[in-house]
Amino acid sequence: MRQPVLALIFAFAAAIAAAAFDASAQTPVPSSSQASARPAVAAHPSDPAADPRYQPQPYVKLRNPEWSKNAVLYQINTRQFTPEGTFRAAERELPRLKALGVDILWLMPVHPIGEKNRKGTLGSPYSVRDYYGVNPEFGTLDDLKHFVDAAHAQGMYVILDWVANHTAWDNPLLQQHPEWYARDWKGDFHPTPWWDWSDIINLDYSQPGLRKYMTDAMAYWVREVGVDGYRCDVAGFVPVDFWDNLRTELDAIKPVFLLAEWESRDLHARAFDATYAWSWYEALHRIAKGQADVNAMYVYYSWNEAFFPRGGMRMTFVSNHDKNAWEGTEFEAFGDAVQAAMVLSFVSDGIPMIYNGQEAGNAKRLAFFEKDPIAWRPHPNGDLYANLIRLKKDHSALWNGRWGAMMVHVPNDRLAQVLSFVRQDANDKVFAVFNLSPKPQTVRFEQSLFHGDYIEHFSRESATLDAATALELKPWEYRVYVSPRR
Repeated sequence: MRQPVLALIFAFAAAIAAAAFDASAQTPVPSSSQASARPAVAAHPSDPAADPRYQPQPYVKLRNPEWSKNAVLYQINTRQFTPEGTFRAAERELPRLKALGVDILWLMPVHPIGEKNRKGTLGSPYSVRDYYGVNPEFGTLDDLKHFVDAAHAQGMYVILDWVANHTAWDNPLLQQHPEWYARDWKGDFHPTPWWDWSDIINLDYSQPGLRKYMTDAMAYWVREVGVDGYRCDVAGFVPVDFWDNLRTELDAIKPVFLLAEWESRDLHARAFDATYAWSWYEALHRIAKGQADVNAMYVYYSWNEAFFPRGGMRMTFVSNHDKNAWEGTEFEAFGDAVQAAMVLSFVSDGIPMIYNGQEAGNAKRLAFFEKDPIAWRPHPNGDLYANLIRLKKDHSALWNGRWGAMMVHVPNDRLAQVLSFVRQDANDKVFAVFNLSPKPQTVRFEQSLFHGDYIEHFSRESATLDAATALELKPWEYRVYVSPRR
């Protein structure tokens, strides 16, 4: 998407859920006469453990590719990634990305861009004119294949950004299959309702022919070009059953990784490995701006654990192309809390993502419809990201989805200011503490889950933590205690 709409959508969804919760809390208790009308319990009920009707079923039915277990995503805005803005130029950067430690390279849309109703000089890559073509601004099909092959040779994977919800106005499909497009009350083709996406028009997924065309097109890039999956734009605007079938057909070619630009439980069941953690970003952003305290994170993690399925990956990030272009850089969004946000995106539950230029401390909003290349330079945030990637890969408790350990809250005496939790599996234990406030905090912890011998990851100092432990934290300071290597 090209505008910050999903945060508003999910805030609305959360309000509906809260209203439903309030309504359920007011449901009256049945009277004795009503209760007497209930069916009698059988005198000799069968053993529920032997009855298949009462057996728990895993919500996530798909199989995540093994190579995603501790993977880190890296988003490439090809137009701005290099001065040339081409696949060949981007390929020269692969050794640097390999050294950084990222695994899954997400290329923003690679297709030719529509000219009719184009925005700006170069247009939006999310206005697709040909699903089987390559934008000549970036190079040729052979250039893209060479990039994918080179990434594979270095042990990395490549996913393409796919726009299934809409096309450019001058996509030939409009003339070939006008029945595949949505129409408004006047019978006219139209952009996605309620937003100013005037350079695109909506597709209509009630059409079986469109579904087959789109599935075949996505299979083509996996089969013929070798890409390893997709990031799917505004995935929630496309029916879930389309995505479910797509995943089955793609997995028949090879194991793929699918990321949905959406925040919804049902997408995890049979289609997507990961969804956006937009509400994680928004909660942390409000804390950094002084508009909320740590309770905002408790709400997020409560929903993440109870509502989203175990094994589903939530993508955590402190910037992406939408946030950077339309709302501000990570420095604008998080200020002095930016490094704490970066660290939390790696050690809390989720699959982390880095947007190109963050490792260089890019401090500008990259133009979306014009050429505006990143100014590359060494920066402490690049060193921090490399450190965090090593931390994640070295500690299985921090891995993604079903491979990682659940977060367990460690209560403390500064609950509104300090976030503390443990992630622990059979071989590994991590205790993380974040002062998410602009003031120094002295914090003590309750219960015994965090007790043990550790090494603080960033200082490399040994520490024994127990009931007497009190930590003094500077504003926005974080500590990550890891179990010593055996």
